[in-house]
Amino acid sequence: MAAHRGLIAVFGSTLFQLCGVFMLLPLLLLLLKRAEVSNTVAGLFAATEWLGIFIVTPFASAITRIMGRRNALWLATITPLFTACGFLLTDQLAAWFVLLLLGAMAGGMRWVLAEAFIAEFSPPQHRGTLIGAYATLIGMTMVVGPALLAWLGADDPAALRIVIGFMLIGLAWTAFIPRLPQDHDSDTARVGLVGLWHAVRANPVVMLAGFVGGFFEMGLSSVLPIYGLSLGLPAGQAALLLSLSGLGGMLCAIPAGMVADRFASPILGRRRLMVLMAVLLLISGAMVLAVEQLTTWVWAVALLWGSAGGTLYTLTMFDIGSRETGITLVNSTAVLVLTYTLGALVASSAAGLMLDWSPSVGLSLMLMVVAGGGVYAFARSARALAQAQKT
Repeated sequence: MAAHRGLIAVFGSTLFQLCGVFMLLPLLLLLLKRAEVSNTVAGLFAATEWLGIFIVTPFASAITRIMGRRNALWLATITPLFTACGFLLTDQLAAWFVLLLLGAMAGGMRWVLAEAFIAEFSPPQHRGTLIGAYATLIGMTMVVGPALLAWLGADDPAALRIVIGFMLIGLAWTAFIPRLPQDHDSDTARVGLVGLWHAVRANPVVMLAGFVGGFFEMGLSSVLPIYGLSLGLPAGQAALLLSLSGLGGMLCAIPAGMVADRFASPILGRRRLMVLMAVLLLISGAMVLAVEQLTTWVWAVALLWGSAGGTLYTLTMFDIGSRETGITLVNSTAVLVLTYTLGALVASSAAGLMLDWSPSVGLSLMLMVVAGGGVYAFARSARALAQAQKT
């Protein structure tokens, strides 16, 4: 009963918290552009969000061990509320950078803890389905937040107050998360940088899946509008490519989780699904070679990036949640978030460079190298697991 209540509370808290978060950043960027800051400054401001996640993620498990998971989640939920209020009190650019950095650090902490809670509260027979549903929920908030901002307009003074209202409701939902007993591994789990390295060495293939998922789902989606414009698409259609990629991730998360729940050999089944997703991404990389001549293929490419990349992340989260609990679960989830974020950063920067240098051959080659590396690593792991089960 407590686990069921915890699941509902984490889902509810995440829904409102992230609707506010995904409404806030584009609102701030629009306000900065209205204040006529340069594109460089606006870009650095947007990158501060990822920087905050990078700073806190290696220490998420150490903070959790000191504070306890529930208290750490409280801190990670209430801090963005205070920083959002701070944007109402000052228009100093330096202060906005600091506020965004603090909010992003708290957001990174919450990302790790919420996913660890979902994995631990989920019953084993339905864990994949619930993790898929959680991934779908996150995708929905990425649509709802910006859509609400577009409806209100950045000039509406109520926009920031609505963000704060969403965060207040998310904080209220957090109160329903049940208290947990002390983690069984609180004295033995490796945390901090040592714990991160241990998690990577223990499950390198799983962490590679996080990197590949972040590379294709989050990193490439950030340059999809630019890619569409470079192909000659109208601005509205170029922006829709991003929506299509997000829709692919949303639609595939729950089915992928349901399939993963039904494997006779869950670990081997997840590896084989990872191989399939990587093969689809490899095909999408090859398709890029022909996109300049067959522009309509870009819609299929965007859909593949979002659906296969998002499914990889869902499977990776399921894999970690099926093996670990307590502080060790938090630590491995932190590594997953870190590798996913790293993949997104590498993809967004490298893809932008390739679009300037070689939008056909160069971009295609880069995508095929990343996806091909995933195919090789996941297939090799699947073969090793199959052989181990035979002996």
